[in-house]
Amino acid sequence: MYTDFFKTFSDQTEKTMAPYVKFNKLVTKNLEVITELQLNAVRTYSELGLAQMKAASEIKDVTSLTAFNGQQLNVLSKLSQQMVDDSNKLQSIAKEFKDDIEQLTSENLKTVNPA
Repeated sequence: MYTDFFKTFSDQTEKTMAPYVKFNKLVTKNLEVITELQLNAVRTYSELGLAQMKAASEIKDVTSLTAFNGQQLNVLSKLSQQMVDDSNKLQSIAKEFKDDIEQLTSENLKTVNPA
């Protein structure tokens, strides 16, 4: 008798908690992806900044200053492209998360309100 009661209680609790578990897994997955994106972006921007600092420290005369200034357009182009790529990745991550949440919500509504 008690075994059946605990089994029923356990099954009902598991069914009740399933949407929360799925939601927490989605949030965790999304945070992992965003954290990885941010770490990669920080690494890339830091490397670019350090390269610029090193290049600026190599300026010794007018010729090297001219060469440094000539490279700045290329560096700015690379930086703006990296920012656009990062923005696109972030939008993709946000859209995927939104779609996953909508799917989870519709699944939960189907179980609550069977058609």
